[in-house]
Amino acid sequence: MAPPSVPIVAIVGRPNVGKSTLFNRLLGRRVAIVAHEPGTTRDRVAMPWLVEGRRTILVDTGGLLSKTGTSLEALVREQALAAVREAAVVVFLVDASTGLHPEDKAIADLLRRSGKPVVLAANKAEGPGRALQVGEFYALGLGNPVPLSALHNRGVGELVERIVALLPPTPEAPPEGEPVCKLAIVGRPNVGKSSLLNALVGEERAIVTPEPGTTRDALDTPAEYKGTRLLLIDTAGIRRRGRIEVGVEQFAVLRALEAIERCDVALLVVDATEMVTAQDAHIAGYVLDAYKGIVVAVNKWDLARSQGAREGQALEAVRAGLHFVPYAPVVCVSALTGEGVSSLLEAAMRVWRERQRRVPQGALTRLLAEAIARHPPPSRLHIYGLRQEGINPPTFVFTVNAPELVHFSYQRYLANTLREAFGFEGTPVRLLFRVKGRKREQVGTA
Repeated sequence: MAPPSVPIVAIVGRPNVGKSTLFNRLLGRRVAIVAHEPGTTRDRVAMPWLVEGRRTILVDTGGLLSKTGTSLEALVREQALAAVREAAVVVFLVDASTGLHPEDKAIADLLRRSGKPVVLAANKAEGPGRALQVGEFYALGLGNPVPLSALHNRGVGELVERIVALLPPTPEAPPEGEPVCKLAIVGRPNVGKSSLLNALVGEERAIVTPEPGTTRDALDTPAEYKGTRLLLIDTAGIRRRGRIEVGVEQFAVLRALEAIERCDVALLVVDATEMVTAQDAHIAGYVLDAYKGIVVAVNKWDLARSQGAREGQALEAVRAGLHFVPYAPVVCVSALTGEGVSSLLEAAMRVWRERQRRVPQGALTRLLAEAIARHPPPSRLHIYGLRQEGINPPTFVFTVNAPELVHFSYQRYLANTLREAFGFEGTPVRLLFRVKGRKREQVGTA
């Protein structure tokens, strides 16, 4: 199996050393459940993580024990070991407040045998006395431990620097002849993702069964459409975390998130007989967090229509359920009959082309002046300039006096102004707010 093209950073350690607290701190928001009782995190939690300009997937794990007394502990251990096997970098977290523990030594031996790059981090080193305790962790033979307090955000910057230094090099652009536009087919289990893949390529390239969860890994299928090389990525269905079973299914979900990270456009497949569920919206959120293009495929449309559904009503229902991505094209399709499949590809290609769009500097300068005149920024906020920094996704830099003064509502106004003027159908627009000549930055998307 090929290693993931988006590097995975896994946080491991024995129970109750603060892995979930560190996970939330690195992401900048609360995702993992944090409690004082050991063993709160039982399965892996994976989230996209943009670190120093690199896209990665950050994985939190349950407590790793050398010996397991119950079947649940054994399953938690296997999940942690699976995260280590998939990781490009492992963060081994120990507890400076309790000192070196026999389980720490057992985990260190396991990580050495894995051959993976390891950053040793000593958490809960809040005071000078605890900082001195970090010295005993040199005995683990994993290099200099990073003293930190995930709770109080101390030492986390040094940890991030160590992680970035160990990440593999950024993959080069694909050589001539390799796929250019990457389309990931994502959605809940049993909405017809593999059937849609077969319809897109015109042959049986994926296993299709009525049983949900047949696809366990991301399947890559090269294709071509009107002279453009494609890579179609079929993925396992993403369930709600509470319904994800331990073992193979969690591995499949991690691969699905990795597929979203490496695609250009995600084809979000929803079931026309159910329309948009809370989990569909959750998956769309993953796509948005990764700044990827999105096209909604309302599959099984032949069945829904036979039950009296109307296309106009269906589009309204999808728009309501996915109100936070109003720019996403919606296409009614039937993987079974092939209806709408060509329209779906056309929509995906439009979105892909929109992600490559570059706007002339003169047009951006005029747009900024008009936007400020129409809706002045909040008091004390001054916007001096606007330029496009990149594509795929379209990325724009606003030079301001204080990034922290840019309210979310004003970010959304600026993004909508860019859309009204230049399009950007189906893709998030990434906005960066920077102080001229300084590193302070605030990121927004809409």
